[in-house]
Amino acid sequence: MKRIPFFDYRAHFGRDEEGFLKVIRDVCARGAFILQRDLEEFERRLAEFVGVRHAIGVGNGTDAIWIGLMAVGVGPGDEVILPSHTFVATAAAVKLVGATPILADIGPDRMVDPASVEAAITPRTKAILPVQLNGRTCDMDALHEIADRHGLMIVEDAAQALGSRFRGRCAGTFGRFGTISFYPAKLLGCFGDGGAVLTNDDEVADRIHALRDHGRSRNGEVVSWGFNSRLDNLQAALLNYQLRRYPDVIERRRAIAMRYHERLADVAELGLPPAPDADPRHFDVYQNYEIEADRRDVLRDYLAERGVQTHIQWGGRPVHGYRALGFDGVRLPRTEAFFERCLLLPMNPFLTDDDVDYVCDCIRAFYGYGS
Repeated sequence: MKRIPFFDYRAHFGRDEEGFLKVIRDVCARGAFILQRDLEEFERRLAEFVGVRHAIGVGNGTDAIWIGLMAVGVGPGDEVILPSHTFVATAAAVKLVGATPILADIGPDRMVDPASVEAAITPRTKAILPVQLNGRTCDMDALHEIADRHGLMIVEDAAQALGSRFRGRCAGTFGRFGTISFYPAKLLGCFGDGGAVLTNDDEVADRIHALRDHGRSRNGEVVSWGFNSRLDNLQAALLNYQLRRYPDVIERRRAIAMRYHERLADVAELGLPPAPDADPRHFDVYQNYEIEADRRDVLRDYLAERGVQTHIQWGGRPVHGYRALGFDGVRLPRTEAFFERCLLLPMNPFLTDDDVDYVCDCIRAFYGYGS
């Protein structure tokens, strides 16, 4: 029996221990801990990678969203439409700037449904906040058409989608700003918390620079009230080191996704995410490999008994499923049905082909299919 962790945090460091230690020793020997050249270089290279004018490192992916919302003027009295199929942090960022999160349903692609978004628009709506989930980008053509017709801005939570593209354009670059998370298990992960805001708007970038650093402008003058949410320079150096090989990480994730698809596509009891070559408009990077499964909980126990760790995203609840947050009466049938069946299989670049085959063999055996 194999043992396949959902994500091997130790392997994140152990696969290149000497390389990471070299980066750490260099930064520490220079005493370069806060807002130093390593952060500036990483921000520049990240902006080049996704194709925007500005990338600003902040403390984490949640801070990235609420600082971005503040920078574009979203606040009390405003409504922001976002999918309920997301981590609670997306909605919390809206709430914490004084605005109201309005939750939309998902479509057949499991991403936010443009029709549900449009149905939720009111005179108070200020922004649409698509969440680019699991390494896939939403149908941004449809969302832009709605936003333009109603005079709304688009802002993006692309925490799980660094390098994902729709019609050749990277997630996080479609709106006034986009955000990325560098949580350790993310596509590009640091050794703690970290995030970034992406934008092509020079004024928004200036506001974010001030908001993340106590209201200080780039020349050090206090120009507004602000916070302390700076991406740690040591983490930036480690991210910058990893960014050099990030295209290889994406390639490996896409190869794993294709292997899952080839081995599981004939299992009628499953719903799989689109294969890497399924739609030429989309370039998916597979932060997660999220399936739908009949008898999901029994399957999960069966896999665990055979050493395969799986995960149900966000505790098995969409945002409107948390009663304490006050979404009583919200009904989103496709989202609710999805959360009865969704399951994340292991998906990370540390997996071998044999690991993937073992997971698939176990799933096929559970449903009574031959290898």
